[in-house]
Amino acid sequence: MAPAAGSKRMKGTSIFRPFVYGTTARRFDESNPRPADVPADHTHSWTVFVKGVDNTDITYWLKKVQFKLHESIQNSIRTIENVNAGEPFETSATGWGEFEITIKFYYIPESNEKAQTIYHHLDLHPYGNEQQQQQQKDNNEVMSWRYEEMVWNEPYESFFEFMTTPMDRSKGSKGGMGKGTKLLGGGMVGSTGERTASIPFSTRPGQPFSKETEREESKKLKAALEKVEAQMGDFQ
Repeated sequence: MAPAAGSKRMKGTSIFRPFVYGTTARRFDESNPRPADVPADHTHSWTVFVKGVDNTDITYWLKKVQFKLHESIQNSIRTIENVNAGEPFETSATGWGEFEITIKFYYIPESNEKAQTIYHHLDLHPYGNEQQQQQQKDNNEVMSWRYEEMVWNEPYESFFEFMTTPMDRSKGSKGGMGKGTKLLGGGMVGSTGERTASIPFSTRPGQPFSKETEREESKKLKAALEKVEAQMGDFQ
């Protein structure tokens, strides 16, 4: 889709929106019986998804998602669209092997931007430290989730306005959006609205990404840096 006549890019500006993507896998056992139509050599069922943090709506900027699975899987290229606000773009399958999934994002026409692609490795087996692996085994659920931010550098003026205008609450309107606009040199602009670039303050079951998670990761990085600096001092 070509940009509207007279539409220019916003120099020195970027817009971002957070999202979560990944896979959730479960092995076939008593708690997750293998369906009768699933081959006997398939050991797991799994789902790959793209969704908003804490299930916030992302359909106002994301039109559809294409998942490219292993070619041995029936209907290996799957395009998901027309999902309800707050629901994930997702698809499920069964199998026995791990592989890399190609995930392609198609934005709303108003963005006038080309589709973008990311990649995700399907994890079927528990990973992490001993405690994390044991928890995954006990729950029969391997969650390989990633937090990411979609960034549009120097967006078109029309898209910038759409993304930074508060949502129109009139009946039947889909309106503009709120926070989540950065100046490339620092700072932020944007107005408040129901759909923003904010993330939760604390974690909870099924929602591992939050300000709390960010603080904990910062502490770990700081501790690791101090350890490295101490080790370097021992060699001097």
